[in-house]
Amino acid sequence: MIRTVEAVIDERGTVRLLENVNLPNARRALVTILEEEPIAHGSEAALLSEAALAKD
Repeated sequence: MIRTVEAVIDERGTVRLLENVNLPNARRALVTILEEEPIAHGSEAALLSEAALAKD
């Protein structure tokens, strides 16, 4: 199964996943580096969509 997980990479190259990932054993992964800065808070997207979701 292929799964995409959001992460932040700091200036030293340390990768920090923004959600927990539980795997039965080690897996290979590919990292795509985006041009944009990371969102300040991982839940910011949820907060921004809260008003739109409340209408539904």
